[in-house]
Amino acid sequence: MTKITVVNNGPIRVEGEFSIVDPEGREFGLAGRTLISLCRCGLSENKPFCDGAHGRAGFQHQVIARELPPPKPKV
Repeated sequence: MTKITVVNNGPIRVEGEFSIVDPEGREFGLAGRTLISLCRCGLSENKPFCDGAHGRAGFQHQVIARELPPPKPKV
């Protein structure tokens, strides 16, 4: 199972079995990693991966789980 955790003042952590692909469907080479962090602040020099820029820039966002509204019906 894959677990995704949104970290307060930090990245999105992805753990487990997963793949990450670009818009053309080409897979990123993750070198066997089963844990990666994705940039949430937009400042990483290694997007989509986190490089710690959020800490240097003082990015702040507290995460609180909530219910999303139901999806709109497809027409």
